[in-house]
Amino acid sequence: MESPRQLGFRHGAGIAVLLLSLASAPVFAQDTQDNGSAASVAPQVSAPGKLATRTQIVANNDELAMLTGGSEQALADAIVLYKQIVKNGGWPQITSKKLSKGAKGEQVLLLRQRLIFENYLPFDTLGGPNGSLFDAAMVDAVKAFQVNHGVAPTGTVGDRTLTELNIPAEIRLATLLENQPRVSAYAQDLGRRSILVNIPSLQLETVEDGRVFSRHNIVAGKLDRPSPTLVSTVSDVTFNPYWKIPASIVERDIVPHYLKDRSYLAKMQIRVFDGVDGPEIDPSTIDWANTPPERYFFRQDPGENNALATVKINFPNKFMVYMHDTPHRELFGSNARFESSGCIRVDQVQTVVDWVLRDQADYSPDQYGQIIGTRQPYELKVQTPPSVRFMYLTAWATPEGAINFRPDIYNLDGKGFVLGQPEPRGAPSTN
Repeated sequence: MESPRQLGFRHGAGIAVLLLSLASAPVFAQDTQDNGSAASVAPQVSAPGKLATRTQIVANNDELAMLTGGSEQALADAIVLYKQIVKNGGWPQITSKKLSKGAKGEQVLLLRQRLIFENYLPFDTLGGPNGSLFDAAMVDAVKAFQVNHGVAPTGTVGDRTLTELNIPAEIRLATLLENQPRVSAYAQDLGRRSILVNIPSLQLETVEDGRVFSRHNIVAGKLDRPSPTLVSTVSDVTFNPYWKIPASIVERDIVPHYLKDRSYLAKMQIRVFDGVDGPEIDPSTIDWANTPPERYFFRQDPGENNALATVKINFPNKFMVYMHDTPHRELFGSNARFESSGCIRVDQVQTVVDWVLRDQADYSPDQYGQIIGTRQPYELKVQTPPSVRFMYLTAWATPEGAINFRPDIYNLDGKGFVLGQPEPRGAPSTN
């Protein structure tokens, strides 16, 4: 039995199933015009409720990563197949607000047809007495669809799953095409070991030889402070880091907090210096109304209040971003985790650190707690550094046939965006 992540459109053999189903199934009109972008149709945020993704070590599952040496060809194959779906009229629209195991009737039959189009169910299940029954096989198929669309795998069709099912094939094709140059750019010089961060899916993968070792929920940049996309290589890991606060955050967050509460900086163990290497300054002596925040350097000491918490993973980049722990681990329990100022916060970050520093003579996992306990900054250079990719993939395909779609949260599809700093945008629609 294939895992939900492996189910999807099976390349090659899938085309025969597609054409057969199109020849036998009724034709359904599509009212939505192709505008070249899924941004106006796809859901913009993950819905509240059951957590859609989990942080876990999956090394024994032999799961392919989001991005591998075969990703470009897999995406090209998917595009060929979706072009054929569009050419033949697309797929049926489901109108029932909720469908679950045991349901019967026309809407279940339409759901079965819809799942057959992307090979979540075999064509031969369409006929016979169970064609209009929501049976156990359909539960598994719906779960597989949900996993590949970033929805909590409940096996029940609710509002979010219904929205994903009813996005027209033309829009899905446009999204696949939009991600071709992204996949090509991100896949270059990937190397044997890599850390893959996909912003739209809010997940990080540690990868070796194309297989996932661990998968982590992340917190990414807010809509008005979006995370950049980039290509780099890990350089070092810093335990108990100082937080050298960017001037933009000082201006937007730190100084306003201080002006409301003059004890704020002391409580948060934030110090103010006259330049990076300058002497410490008493903030109460500064005329903040007439002094630009960037005039001074702000630094938060290691400790329980530190915004980076226990550790950060560094890599050269012009955006001054990194991956790090967080004292606000409750955020990982939400589906809409766009809450940072651009850096990536990582759930269960020690697993990533241990993987990055694996086999180094100057580190072992049982040292992690001891190092953190010192509350002193400690930097380790990475001797066998993995590559790093911050990606913006709203669609991707894997060689075993899984085709994934995610919301265009930063509204970048249709704009040719591949690498760089996205423009800030306003609050997302929840409709």
